[in-house]
Amino acid sequence: MNARQERTTDPLLAGFFSISEAARLVGVGQPLVRGWLNGYPGSGAGPVVKRDFGGTRTVSFLDLIELRFIAIFRSQKVPMPTLRKAAEQARRDWRVSHPLALSGAKYVTDRRKIFARAAQENDDSTTWDMATGQHEMWDTIVQTIEKGVVFDPSTYLARLWHPKQAFPTVVIDPRIAFGRPVIEGTRVPTAVLFRQWKAEGNKERVATWFGLPTDAVATAIEYELVAA
Repeated sequence: MNARQERTTDPLLAGFFSISEAARLVGVGQPLVRGWLNGYPGSGAGPVVKRDFGGTRTVSFLDLIELRFIAIFRSQKVPMPTLRKAAEQARRDWRVSHPLALSGAKYVTDRRKIFARAAQENDDSTTWDMATGQHEMWDTIVQTIEKGVVFDPSTYLARLWHPKQAFPTVVIDPRIAFGRPVIEGTRVPTAVLFRQWKAEGNKERVATWFGLPTDAVATAIEYELVAA
């Protein structure tokens, strides 16, 4: 199956995250994120993610979604060589830069086959068993990865991400505030509201200044406290 070609979009709408921001959002350490993005020169192992802003320290939204995919599969003991080979194969087969940011519902069979092939080539029994025999486990992992993600129906690529299930109104949209978490329906980053509240100590006053409901400010504060 061939993925639809990715659209050429304004780079300013692609989202901009630092390595530290990406690591915090994905929930892993910065050294891991750097390795997944840049490879490991000392070992000769290349990157897993084909970055949108190569040669910089900037992470795009689709890079971020792929990092999340890698983090969850790594937590299930899928080896890096298998992830790397599967990503490379999917990029070739589907002709997209970000195969790990595609809807699993659309690519469920093809993705499993690619991972099974990569596992076989790497003598990786863990991923082989997961992709060929333990379908329930595989499906559960994919569903976990896609939880909170909204996909574009024309490209099947991730378009939005609600990063924490406990805060369903907090969304990361690369078209708004360069991808900083915001309260849905607003354009003010949660971090901005949080910093203003720390300075003023009054939610109602902050809400008035930004023209937002007080409960939106309260949600932003709670989110930032948990996400810190």
